[in-house]
Amino acid sequence: MTTGSSSPQRRPDGAALVIAAILAGIALVIFWQTSQMRVPPVQQRMGPTVFPYVVASGLLLLAGGTIISALRNGFPARSKDDYRPIFWVVGGLVGQILLLSTAGFSIATGVLFAFTAKAFGRGPLWKTIPIGVVFAFIVWFIFAKGLQLSLPTGVLERLLTTGSAF
Repeated sequence: MTTGSSSPQRRPDGAALVIAAILAGIALVIFWQTSQMRVPPVQQRMGPTVFPYVVASGLLLLAGGTIISALRNGFPARSKDDYRPIFWVVGGLVGQILLLSTAGFSIATGVLFAFTAKAFGRGPLWKTIPIGVVFAFIVWFIFAKGLQLSLPTGVLERLLTTGSAF
């Protein structure tokens, strides 16, 4: 004679509960930081504090929904991680950080583009690095020249905009 239900009980999804706690923590920090803002009386009704409260409320709702789904086992079983693509993307980020101040925005971001493409199984690096550098240079040009924002310049940016690499 057996007792209990016919379907095995799964434990609540621990990872989802951790994510819910992080979401709730971020919401609480936003609520607290927004409550500490000093706002002129003219702006107190509909001022700069409204939107952060809306975002924090949304995060609390997401945390609540995540908790409910975690307790009901509403998330599908996760597959094993493939670490090779993760290492390619992280390597691209590290490469970009190391190259930004010396090689400039275009080359550093081109390396990130190529490593991320490699992580997704696209093309060899000898092909994707030049493609990424061209795209990154277009972005740099739009932001630096069109919007007058300051992005790191390197040899390529100086060569193509002033005609001199130095």
